[in-house]
Amino acid sequence: METEKMTSTPIGKVKDSMLKLFRGSNDILGVFLILFGLCVVMTFASDNFLTVDNLSSVARAFSFVAIMAIGMTIVIITGGIDMSVGSIFAFAGVITAYSYSNLQLALPLCILLGVIGGAIFGFINGLLINECNLPPFIATLGTMSVARGLSYAITSGFPISMPSSFNQLGQGMIFNIPYPIILMIVLAIIFTFVLNKMIFGRHVYAVGGSEEASAISGIKVKRVKLAVYSISGFLSAIAGIIMTARLGVAQSTAGLGYELDVIAAVIIGGASFSGGKGTIVGAILGAAIMGVLRNGLVLLNVSAYWQQTVIGLVIIIAVTIDQLRYKKKA
Repeated sequence: METEKMTSTPIGKVKDSMLKLFRGSNDILGVFLILFGLCVVMTFASDNFLTVDNLSSVARAFSFVAIMAIGMTIVIITGGIDMSVGSIFAFAGVITAYSYSNLQLALPLCILLGVIGGAIFGFINGLLINECNLPPFIATLGTMSVARGLSYAITSGFPISMPSSFNQLGQGMIFNIPYPIILMIVLAIIFTFVLNKMIFGRHVYAVGGSEEASAISGIKVKRVKLAVYSISGFLSAIAGIIMTARLGVAQSTAGLGYELDVIAAVIIGGASFSGGKGTIVGAILGAAIMGVLRNGLVLLNVSAYWQQTVIGLVIIIAVTIDQLRYKKKA
């Protein structure tokens, strides 16, 4: 009776709603607490961490990984993986810059070509997995090399500069909030709605749970896979184009190693390699944890070599925890 009375109050209803949200979002509360704890530690470790400029810089930096993590989350929910996101990231920026600098096309058309280029690579990933029966890791590893090689070939290894009007996409702000952060939030809201409220989202989770059962129930498994890899390529391209605008130049080396950060962010955020599990909010929080960790290591003057070691350990720990959760569930 007392519990019912508590729940009937406005505060009780809000508390109950929050608990339901976190329970239904695959331990998002736990991921948030990890992020909060990490921020507290960094606040005591460095006086420069808890400043507006630094926090804005951290959020802007991890927003690119977070945008790619949105696409990677959808892929991993289906039980797949996309190793090509970092190379598509670079390829989209190179195509955009090359179209403007060498082909003299209008900027909106250049951006469109970059986005389409990324989506096409994602579509090719889906085709290789569906029609050639290649394991996702092998298929995307191949396209990773192709996309990176094309970026090198197009630029000959030299950066391509972009005009200031284009660079505003990555450097501009609205109410002191950088455009990349706003874009990350908008995309997170859109794809959270897609996964939670649309039929396609239910099909994505179903395919990750069991492809055989999904096919028997009438779900077009191949179409779902084709769509999720295309979305991953599309979002990687958007992130790459925004990063190009942020730097003011397109580089064939952009995004090197980003696939590891993206995968780590998704797994830390609660997704599972076994499929059928994951949320967009969790992936964003996972990307934030990676961003805060990298920033903290820089503020503490940790050597770049040791930074890479720490990030590698975080990835190993995240995947190990994922496997332990899967075994416990099994």
